Amino acid sequence: MPESFFILSKDYLELATDEIIALSKMYDRFSKIKIISNLVIIQSKTNWEKITKRASFVKISGQILRKMSGLFLDEENFGVLKNAKTFVCRIINLSSNQFNVPELESSMGDMISKFSHAKVKLEDPDITVYLIFTDKENFFGFSKRMKDDKRPKKITKYPHELDWKLTRVMINLLGIKEGETVCDPFCGTGTTLLEAESMGIHAIGFDFDEKMCRISDENLKVNGYKSKVFNSDYHELSKISDEIDGIVTDLPYGKSSKTSEKPEEILKEFFSILPKRKRGAIMYKKELDSKLKLKGIKKYEIYRHKSLTRTILIK
Repeated sequence: MPESFFILSKDYLELATDEIIALSKMYDRFSKIKIISNLVIIQSKTNWEKITKRASFVKISGQILRKMSGLFLDEENFGVLKNAKTFVCRIINLSSNQFNVPELESSMGDMISKFSHAKVKLEDPDITVYLIFTDKENFFGFSKRMKDDKRPKKITKYPHELDWKLTRVMINLLGIKEGETVCDPFCGTGTTLLEAESMGIHAIGFDFDEKMCRISDENLKVNGYKSKVFNSDYHELSKISDEIDGIVTDLPYGKSSKTSEKPEEILKEFFSILPKRKRGAIMYKKELDSKLKLKGIKKYEIYRHKSLTRTILIK
C-alpha cells in the first residue's frame, strides 16, 4: 500500500498532527500512521495530494518511494522521473545530525541526472525529490507540482474574526466529508461557511446581528458560494439538526446574543441545546473552561496573546 509523508508546521503541532490523522481516517479508516516529530507517515490507499489540499498546516508533502539505510540511491528509484523534464533535490533534516545541505542536494542532483533525462530546475520543477533524515529512519520520496487552490475572497472583514486556518482544522478534525453539511450558529463574517465551501462541504450559518448576516452573504456571493445564512440566534440550531453533520463555531464575547448575556451564560446555554450525536468543534475563551468544566473528546489550547488563550473543544 502506498505511503505518503507530511511535514507539518510546528505551530499548533498537536492540532496539525491530529488533523492529518483525522483526514487520513476519514478517507480510509484502515490507514496506518507513524509520527516522528513533525513528520507524519501515512500508509493508505488515499493519495497524498487529496489530504494535502484539505489540510491547514502542511508545509511539505509527497509520496515515499522507499526507506533508506544510508545515502544509497539506485536507478530503480528514479522511475518517477521518466516523464519529467525538470526536477530539484531537497534535503529535510529532522535528525540531530549536521549535514552540508547545499552540497548534498547538489550531489543528489548530479547522481539523478545520470539516471534520467530530466534537468535540474531550482524554481517550479516538475518533480521535487526528497531525502528525509530523522534519528530513527531515513526516507526517499518525491512530490509533483501541485496547482494551488485559490483562497476564498473576503470583501469585508471584521476585527477578531475566526482565523481561517483554525476554522479549516476544526472542520477537518470532525471528519466532515465533501457533500456533507456543517453549521456555524455564530457565523459572523462567514469564515466557517467560506472554508467549508472551498472544501466541497455545504454550510449553514446563523447570526443574531443583521449586519453580520449581510457581510456573510456578501462574502459568499463574491466567491459564487451558495451557503445559507439566517438572521437568527443559536437556538435555531435544534430545528435543523437533521440537516447537518457537524457544528463548527467560535463563541462570541457576549455582544452577539439577543440579551447580551455573559459569555459563560451563552456557552452553558449553547452546550445544553447542542443536538446529540452531532460532531462539534467549539472555540471559546480558556478562562471559561475552569468555570464550566466542559467535557469532550479532546481540547486544544490556542495562545493568541498574553491576555487571551482560546480553547478548541472537540465533542
